[in-house]
Amino acid sequence: METYEILIRPLITEKTTKQMAQGKYTFIVHEDANVQMIKKAVEEAFNVKVKDVNIGKVFGKKKRVRYAFVRTPTYKKAIVTLYPGYKIDVIQNV
Repeated sequence: METYEILIRPLITEKTTKQMAQGKYTFIVHEDANVQMIKKAVEEAFNVKVKDVNIGKVFGKKKRVRYAFVRTPTYKKAIVTLYPGYKIDVIQNV
């Protein structure tokens, strides 16, 4: 897989913006991506040095839409920790 296929988009929430001050950035990634692939993709895309990568799967929830129930999509997210001195400007690179 190519770099642009692995990293789908950054995940911007209140919690992730607080983690950015600690050098941790959260991305939604491809379902088949592993830790080594994510590390390589972030280093190539943003020209930074990655210290650690943690991945997890977020399962979809059942929501009610009028008379029916629908399911929100399931996705995989990665929390990428950078070495001190490196920074990603996520808002500009979206």
